[in-house]
Amino acid sequence: MTATAPESAVRAVTIEIADNVYAYVQGDGGWCLNNAGLIAGGNGQSLLVDTVATERRARALRAEVLRLVPRPPRALVNTHFHGDHTFGNHLFPEAVVIAHEQTRAMMDLAGLHLTGLWPDVCWGDLELTLPDVTYRDALTLHIGGVRAELFHAGPAAHTTNDTAVWLPEQRVLFAGDLVMSGTAPFCLMGSVSGSLAAMERLRALGAETVVPGHGPVGGPELIDANVAYFRWIAELAERGVEAGLTPLELAAEAGEGPLEGLLDAERLVPNLHRAYAELAGAAPGEPLDVGALFQEMAEFNGGLPACHA
Repeated sequence: MTATAPESAVRAVTIEIADNVYAYVQGDGGWCLNNAGLIAGGNGQSLLVDTVATERRARALRAEVLRLVPRPPRALVNTHFHGDHTFGNHLFPEAVVIAHEQTRAMMDLAGLHLTGLWPDVCWGDLELTLPDVTYRDALTLHIGGVRAELFHAGPAAHTTNDTAVWLPEQRVLFAGDLVMSGTAPFCLMGSVSGSLAAMERLRALGAETVVPGHGPVGGPELIDANVAYFRWIAELAERGVEAGLTPLELAAEAGEGPLEGLLDAERLVPNLHRAYAELAGAAPGEPLDVGALFQEMAEFNGGLPACHA
């Protein structure tokens, strides 16, 4: 079953990927156009996986959720701290918000900083809502008879606080931004090595359906594609260091690699910076200058990366 979300300008589609399990897919999956998920169990209970970036989009998400379930979700999982996955939390006040312990800390630290990167986006009236419940390694939720296993795919992959949501009976994986589909992976705040390790852990689950953080829903081939990308980044960085090139210089001559045609290809620059830092001995997730690297990414892109949130 496929249905369009109620506000056509939002460009979101809801797909039933298993019995009473839904993926909410926004647009082409570019910057700040993330996916969410809904797990509808018995007795009217439900779990929402992630929210969205703007007030308008969050209101559309809430309307779509309430079209599918009889009452608002009793629980909401944030897969990591980035605002496109968390800024809509405040429009689900009935839900207990659950996340990794570092997600809460990083949300509190970052605040609404994301809105400043794209000042022309109509973010709306946002209110930062931090997780109510945090976990460290793993947590199991039972939503009206549906088992949802949460685990931290750390120490650092997309970020230092990534949560994957696994439904073992339905063989469905909500991967958050650990996995991207049709758009370039991004590990500026995590690590290349950690991303590769996380992919192996996700692959071992044996998922039949993978809901990525951004882009179209797929199967295990999405994990394979992300592995190919990160291996390319690692190999490219080694060659760049040996040649004495900066990440920006290397990116300019690298081409598009094994996944030609990806959206947001400019992420190559910060991803290479992360790979260079790891080669220099930096620990996975060790902070880099995000502001400076965002500017360098914009320089490579010929302007601010496009955000259609």
